[in-house]
Amino acid sequence: MNSPARPARRTRPVRIGPRAAVALVLVTLIGIAAFGWPLLADRQSGLAHSQDAPWLFAALLPLLVAVVVATIADNGMDAKAVAMLGVLAAVGAALRPLGAGTAGLEPMFFLLVLSGRVLGPGFGFVLGSVTMFASALLTGGVGPWMPFQMLAMGWFALGAGLLPGPERIRGRAELLMLAAYGCVGAFAYGTIMNLQGWVLLQGMGQGISFHPGEPVTANLARFAAYCLATSMGWDLGRAVLTVVLTLTLGATLLKALRRATRRAAFDAPVSFAPGTGPALKRGTNGSGG
Repeated sequence: MNSPARPARRTRPVRIGPRAAVALVLVTLIGIAAFGWPLLADRQSGLAHSQDAPWLFAALLPLLVAVVVATIADNGMDAKAVAMLGVLAAVGAALRPLGAGTAGLEPMFFLLVLSGRVLGPGFGFVLGSVTMFASALLTGGVGPWMPFQMLAMGWFALGAGLLPGPERIRGRAELLMLAAYGCVGAFAYGTIMNLQGWVLLQGMGQGISFHPGEPVTANLARFAAYCLATSMGWDLGRAVLTVVLTLTLGATLLKALRRATRRAAFDAPVSFAPGTGPALKRGTNGSGG
C-alpha cells in the first residue's frame, strides 16, 4: 500500500519579532524626520547647513545597527539566516560597482526586490541596509550620505516583502508585479536621495533651489523641478534595468531563493525524540532533508 503523498514544504520568510518591529518602526520614523526636517526648519535656525550632516550620520548609524541586533535577539534570524544575509549582501555589494557610474544602471536593485519578496520585509530591510553599507566600504563611498542610502535601500527591499499575495500570485503575474514595483521603487529611491542632497545645495537657479524657511509647498514645487532637471534620466536607467532583469532572470532567481529558504527551514522548532539527538520539525508533515 502506497503511503500518502507528503505536502510540499512552504517557503518560510524570516519573521519579525516584537523588539525588531519596535526598532524598525523607530528607525523608520527617525529616518523620515531626518529626510524631511529641513523643509520645516526656520530660516534663522541654521539646521539646513551642510556642517550638521555628520551629526546626523552619527545618530542614524547606531539605529540601523539596532535593527539588525534586535532581529537576531528575537530569533527572527538564526545562524542560517545570518549566513544567507552575508552571502546576499556580498553579492549585492559586488553588483553595485558594475553599473553605478553609467546612467544609473544598478543591478543590485533587482537582487533586493527578489530577496525581499522571498525572505520577508524584516529580512529585506536588514539586507538592503547591510548591502549598501558593504557597498560603500567596497567603493570608498563612505560619507554623511551613507546612512541615508542605507535607510532608503532598506525601505526599498522592505516594500518588496510587503507586496500582496505571496501564496497566490506566482509565475508571470508575480514577475510583472515585481517588475512594476522595481520600476516605481527605483524612482522613489532616487527621489528620496535627491531630497537629502538638495537641501545642502546652494547657488542654483531660483526655480530649483531650496529656500530655508519658505512654505513647504513652495519648496516641494522647486524640489520637483530639481528632480526633473537633474536626475530623471539617471533614475530612468535604474528603473529600466531593474524591470529587464526581473522579467528575464527573475523566475530563475526566485526559484533559487525559495529552494535555499526551504532547505534552511528558518524558524523550524527543535524537538528531542526519546533516545535520539535533536531533530528539526519542519511544518506539520515531519519531513526531513
